[in-house]
Amino acid sequence: MIKKAVILSLTLVLATSCVSKKIYTDLENKYANLKKENRALGEENDDLLSAKNQLQNDFEKLQSEYNAAVAQRDKLKNEHEALKLNYDNLTNSYDALEKNSSSAIAANSKKNRELLAQLEAKEQALLAENERLEKLKKELENRSQRVAELEGMIASKEAEMTALKNAISKALTNFEGKGLTVEQRNGKVYVSMENKLLFKSGSWSVGAEGKQAVKQLGTVLADNPEIAVLIEGHTDNVPYTGSGQIKGNWDLSTKRATAIVQILRSNSSINPENLTAAGRGEFAPVAPNDTATNKAKNRRIEVILTPKLDEITQLLNDI
Repeated sequence: MIKKAVILSLTLVLATSCVSKKIYTDLENKYANLKKENRALGEENDDLLSAKNQLQNDFEKLQSEYNAAVAQRDKLKNEHEALKLNYDNLTNSYDALEKNSSSAIAANSKKNRELLAQLEAKEQALLAENERLEKLKKELENRSQRVAELEGMIASKEAEMTALKNAISKALTNFEGKGLTVEQRNGKVYVSMENKLLFKSGSWSVGAEGKQAVKQLGTVLADNPEIAVLIEGHTDNVPYTGSGQIKGNWDLSTKRATAIVQILRSNSSINPENLTAAGRGEFAPVAPNDTATNKAKNRRIEVILTPKLDEITQLLNDI
């Protein structure tokens, strides 16, 4: 739906401004690639969380097997000690009976041989169980180390995103109370700017104060080249009634997102490959469109900052 809206918008631009077919195709391909990259990042984040949960489950399973092996080893050890004690008692009895009866000696000798065979079997079982226990212990230690490394990397990424959130909040402190909020959720940082800070009604031209806020945000992003940046445009549910290039809320939200991207691109230190623009129209509100205040909240730009997870992906591939 977004692609159709963007294509329609670009078609109208081509019709009115004589833009070349090549530029139109390049823009369309770039938008598709950026959209695909954004989806891949979301899927990659979900896969990593799923992998961590699976690794944690494997760790708990190994812990249970290890505990069971320890219990079995202890049981075999107790049986071994009991058999040894019985053997010692029989040996003593054998010594006593040897003085009294050759038949009793023969019977006792046979039982001793049986007990010795049982004792040897128990010793072999105990040895095999100790070997299995040692193997499980090493595997458990390796899994535990990998879980710890993965948790450490995730904690490090979370700390980096917290530091990024704090840096953005500090850089944009002058815009507090003007429709700008900075939040950290699910390992990402969300910078939300209401349209009253950025645009006039029905327009996608960013005002002076809004440009200043976006440029200050860009200064922080330039210092964090490993962050993927998704810029989403949102509207309320009031149909767009303007004329010209824009045909509806989808077009308007996309135009506004692209306008923010262009301001960020004016900072040469920001890698344009990290930027993605998307229009979501009225279909991702943060409040019901039942009051003027709530509609104002829904008319916004959201800048979603996501860490790159190459190191964590490599660790999962090595497991």
